[in-house]
Amino acid sequence: MASNVNLQNFDPSTCGWIAQEDHGFISLVGPFWRKVTTDNRVKYGFSAETRHINLLSVVQGGMLMTFADRAMGLEAWAAADGAPCATVQFSAQFASGAKIGSFLEIEPVVIRKTAALVFMSGSVTQGSKVVLQAHGTWKILNRSGKRSS
Repeated sequence: MASNVNLQNFDPSTCGWIAQEDHGFISLVGPFWRKVTTDNRVKYGFSAETRHINLLSVVQGGMLMTFADRAMGLEAWAAADGAPCATVQFSAQFASGAKIGSFLEIEPVVIRKTAALVFMSGSVTQGSKVVLQAHGTWKILNRSGKRSS
């Protein structure tokens, strides 16, 4: 995806992206989009709009972290065979500002999965430029939402 996409003319659904339905907090800042590539990798994306702007006229860092946490968390759930997971540790390093009007992407990577934890990483990108690098750990919960042993 080009870093200078004009969002007024860009519809992710025409490029194979599927909007992720969310009725909670993410509905206030999304939508977030999901795409499975031809080689079966999963990517997430969002359109950086003016409502995501910070005082420096780039995407607010908290928005980038929210996006990375949700995308990596969804893939932690998938790695845990659909069991709910909760973020127990999350860190992010900002590499560059992300432009308002761009489409940002992340491809979450499972580093390791144990019986109780999923370790993840991912880079939020604007085109080929990394704007944020994230790492996190997700606790696998049992199906009722309670912590597993």
